[in-house]
Amino acid sequence: MDTPFTFFNTMGRKAQAFVPLRAGKVGFYGCGPTVYNHAHIGNLRAYVLHDTLVRALRRGGFDVCHVMNITDVGHLSGDNDDGEDKMVKSAEERGKAVLEIAETYTGAFFADADSLNVLRPTVVCKATDHVPEMIALIRRIEENGFTYFAGGNLYFDTSRDPGYGRLALLRPEEGGERARTAADGNKRGPRDFVLWFTKSKFANRALVWDSPWGTGYPGWHIECSAMGMKYLGERFDIHAGGIDHVPVHHTNEIAQSEAATGKSPCVNYWIHNEFLVLDGEKMAKSSGDFLTLQKLVDAGYGPLDYRYFLLGGHYRSQLRFSWNALDGAKNARKSLLDRLRAVAAGASSSGAENRGGDGAAAKYLAAFDAAIRDDLNTPRALAELWGLLRDASVPAGAALETALDMDGALGLGLGDSLGPETESGGGLSKEETEEIDRIVAERTRAKKARDFARADELRRGLNDRGVVLEDGPDGTTWRTASASARGRL
Repeated sequence: MDTPFTFFNTMGRKAQAFVPLRAGKVGFYGCGPTVYNHAHIGNLRAYVLHDTLVRALRRGGFDVCHVMNITDVGHLSGDNDDGEDKMVKSAEERGKAVLEIAETYTGAFFADADSLNVLRPTVVCKATDHVPEMIALIRRIEENGFTYFAGGNLYFDTSRDPGYGRLALLRPEEGGERARTAADGNKRGPRDFVLWFTKSKFANRALVWDSPWGTGYPGWHIECSAMGMKYLGERFDIHAGGIDHVPVHHTNEIAQSEAATGKSPCVNYWIHNEFLVLDGEKMAKSSGDFLTLQKLVDAGYGPLDYRYFLLGGHYRSQLRFSWNALDGAKNARKSLLDRLRAVAAGASSSGAENRGGDGAAAKYLAAFDAAIRDDLNTPRALAELWGLLRDASVPAGAALETALDMDGALGLGLGDSLGPETESGGGLSKEETEEIDRIVAERTRAKKARDFARADELRRGLNDRGVVLEDGPDGTTWRTASASARGRL
């Protein structure tokens, strides 16, 4: 019998066996990016986690519906309804329209995600496309008596929710929280938050909508509740995000969702990744000087070197970034690929009788499965992959087949590294190769012109044909994926 998945649930702070609401199916919502700037490498840690979770569950036989939002309106620089509007500020600084900024950085985000071998979510939903759903949800909250109107804005009244703050283990009163009412004198309580703005310190808002409370725009927190419910239902299985979402954003999501529906819990499992830290501090865009994936590429590293680096640390532990640590990941991945190619060559030369199941390979696979199902313990899972490839007693064919199976959860693109010569059916024709070269060159021109939407479109088209791109310091390389890898993805 398969070992069940176990996840550390932030709600309750304990490991729990995973039991979905519907047998064989998983509803998963992962908080997506606010698209006002490039994602930094700390942001990207969350999306590699979400991808690993989805890959592991699908490999385990679950049908996963993965929903991710794109925040293109309403997110202030402070989670507590204070600070500047991130989207408006970025648009003003660059002399562009808000939606133009959103489109540019949405494309840039997905270019990064593709380079990291992150699978596309089942549903990608923009906040600006779902304002009617947000208004409808806010009306339900209002009808149930959880709101008040003050100073032109509609607020959620946290005093009406006796369970408010249980995710973050908040106490009813904490001295530091009083500053939140000082920042907004309309609040009755320090943790109350805005559901709908009609009055704010920002004049001439570019994006506003009519609503029962006046022309304005939604608060940040309501978008995830509205879109999660639309695509996954009023209760779903898993919600994930960064650890910084626990005290405010996810706490407020729970409050407003359960106030609207009366159903608790709205989410059964909350999964949060820790920070990536640099020089003892968490990485943040607010510093104005942060590391992007492109900066790593420019420094001579491949995107999958960074993915390997992330998998080498457990997602619930802070991960300290340094160039020396990234060097170690780069060298380790190169050694892993060299070893895999040697195993593939051995499998090819030894013939078909050396392929298929093997008892020794099965033991490594069982240990790998136990690791990945134990709260996504990727460091231990990587160790099992290395053990498999180093064990000369495992037939080469079985080792290759098992390694590629393991990579279905790790997402390191191991099958792609073997090249077209490992595929059944041979390589591509000269005409096909020339066409792919032309498309890759067009994508490079689009990236240089900062037309990330077009570059992303070209990459997706090649991916659909089984062609995998890898951006590196010397440009973009491509290869055809092996049939087995393509089937798993």
